[in-house]
Amino acid sequence: MTSSSRVSNGIEMHGFSSNHYEEAFENWLIDNRVQYITVDQHKRAAFARNRIKSFDFLLYPGTARSEVIIAEVKGRKFRGTTLVKLAGLQSWVTIDDVRGLIRWEQVFGKGYIAAFIFAYRFENIDVECDGREVYDFNQQKYLFLSVKLDDYRSYMTVRSPKWQTVSLPADSFRNCAVDLKKLLS
Repeated sequence: MTSSSRVSNGIEMHGFSSNHYEEAFENWLIDNRVQYITVDQHKRAAFARNRIKSFDFLLYPGTARSEVIIAEVKGRKFRGTTLVKLAGLQSWVTIDDVRGLIRWEQVFGKGYIAAFIFAYRFENIDVECDGREVYDFNQQKYLFLSVKLDDYRSYMTVRSPKWQTVSLPADSFRNCAVDLKKLLS
């Protein structure tokens, strides 16, 4: 079985994840029995011809919530030792990421919302998690936080004009970022 394969309920699942952040996220979805569809990495080039940046997953929460989540996973390292006040967590994305998710919300229409899923891999062994759920995957620890696109757009500021990146100020990130389970409930 490859590192992106997983056996769940006796069925071998083959992920299309291209990096460990997406693989960890996909395995979290499996472990938490969240229905999802991945965007096949090999077919993302087809999206490029449409000039819409592709997303990573469609999430089907399976609760009373009727909205399907268009998810863009952003992997980041966390080098700190505590998650109190969510200090030290990077929240930058590219302007193309934002524009792409806006466009996908328009394409899919009513009943779909877009969100950034920030997947933080801990660099330190002992991190004070402030009660937040930490996910173990391939001998690494991850924290998944989500920010709805509308919230992100409301507070984003330019990070780098040269690299066409934006981010959230720390206070805005603390107010907008929620644990992944809360997004799915």
